[in-house]
Amino acid sequence: MRKFNIDFMGNRNIMFGISIVLLVVAIASLGIRHLQFGVEFKGGTVVTIADSGSVTQTQMTDAFKAAGLPNVVVQGSQAGVNAKPGFIIRSSETSAAAASTAADKAIKAVGLSASEKTVTTIGPNWGANVTSSALLALGVSILAILLYVSLRFEYKMSVTAVIALVHDIVITLGLYALIGWEVTPNVVAALLAILGYSLYDTIVVFHRIKENSQGLVKTSYMSMANTSINEVLVRSINTTLTSLIPVVVLLLFGGSTLKDYALALTIGLTSGAYSSIGVAAPLFAMWKEREPKFAALAKKYANAS
Repeated sequence: MRKFNIDFMGNRNIMFGISIVLLVVAIASLGIRHLQFGVEFKGGTVVTIADSGSVTQTQMTDAFKAAGLPNVVVQGSQAGVNAKPGFIIRSSETSAAAASTAADKAIKAVGLSASEKTVTTIGPNWGANVTSSALLALGVSILAILLYVSLRFEYKMSVTAVIALVHDIVITLGLYALIGWEVTPNVVAALLAILGYSLYDTIVVFHRIKENSQGLVKTSYMSMANTSINEVLVRSINTTLTSLIPVVVLLLFGGSTLKDYALALTIGLTSGAYSSIGVAAPLFAMWKEREPKFAALAKKYANAS
C-alpha cells in the first residue's frame, strides 16, 4: 500500500484559511439569504402533478394564483430519465379543504385531469413539532458525541471533534441558503448522517494519534500527529470515496424527491473528510502541544516538525 508523507501540520494555516473562507461564505449566506424551510416545518400545502403535458410553468403559476392559493411557488419536476414532466406547487395554505378546492380549480383551468394531482396539507402545529424534534435530535446527538469521545479518549478530542462537526453542518446549511434549496426532513436526516460520517473519520485519526502518542519522547506532538494522519490517509480516502459514489449517483439520477437528501450528504461527506484532517487534528495537536510535557518536546524538536 502506498505511504504518504504530506506535511499537513506544516500547512495547517492554509487549511484553516480555507475553512474560514468557507465558513464566512456559509454564515453570510445564512444571514443574508436565510434558509428556506419546507412546508413540513412551517405548515402549508404541496400539490404534486405527475404529468403536466404541455402546460408551462407560467400557466401553472397563474392558474394556482387565480384559484386563490397564497404564496404560490411552482417548481418543475421529472423523476427519472423516462419520467413525464410534472410540477410541485407549494403554498402557505394550511386548510386542507381550501387547498383541495383551489387545486381542483387550477387543474381544471389548465385542462389537466384531477387524477394527475396529489394534495398534501400540513398544519402549523405539526410543523412546529417537526422543527422541535429535529433540533432536539441534533442537540442530543452532539451531546452524546461529546460524552462518548470524552470517556473513550479525552475531552480535548471531543471538543475539537464537535468543532469539526459544526464546521461541516454550517457549510452544508450555508450552501442550501446560497442556492435557495428548501430544508426538508430529508435534509435533517442527512445532517444526522453527516454527524456519523464526519465523526467516524475524525475518530480514525484520533485513534491513531492516541496510539502513537504512547511513550512519545523522540519527536514533537505535532510531528507525531502529522505522521498519524499520513498513516490513516489511504483508509480515509477509500472510505470517503466508497461512501460518496452511491450518494453522487443518487444526486444525479435519484429524482427531485431525493436530491435534497443526496446533496446534503455529498457536501457533508466531502466536508467531513476534509475537516477531520484540516480542522480537528491540527486543532487538537496545537492544544496538546500547550501541555508542559509536549511543549518541551516541541521546543527540543522544533526543526523536525
